[in-house]
Amino acid sequence: MTDQTAGEQQLNIELTEEMADGEYANLAIITHSFAEFVIDFVNVMPNVPKAKVKSRIVMTPQHAKRLMRALIDNVKRFEGQHGVIKDQETPAVPFNFGAPPAQA
Repeated sequence: MTDQTAGEQQLNIELTEEMADGEYANLAIITHSFAEFVIDFVNVMPNVPKAKVKSRIVMTPQHAKRLMRALIDNVKRFEGQHGVIKDQETPAVPFNFGAPPAQA
């Protein structure tokens, strides 16, 4: 998205060193209310009954839809370059980890 129309301002986004390393997650739990989507990113380890949320992102439904479209676009481009991503069998994970259901 580097193309800009006349009069559009450029956004300068800063990425700190701590944030640049990122957090690994192999599970995303998505919940929503009428006003927002909440995405919890979790790293689940085999044979470990407990997992912590590594990051939580809260966004409006409009931004969630834009994220969905961006992910779809990026997966299509990735598969065009590297081949189809194969779905793997995933073991059943208790999505509440013993906690009450999430609400936003």
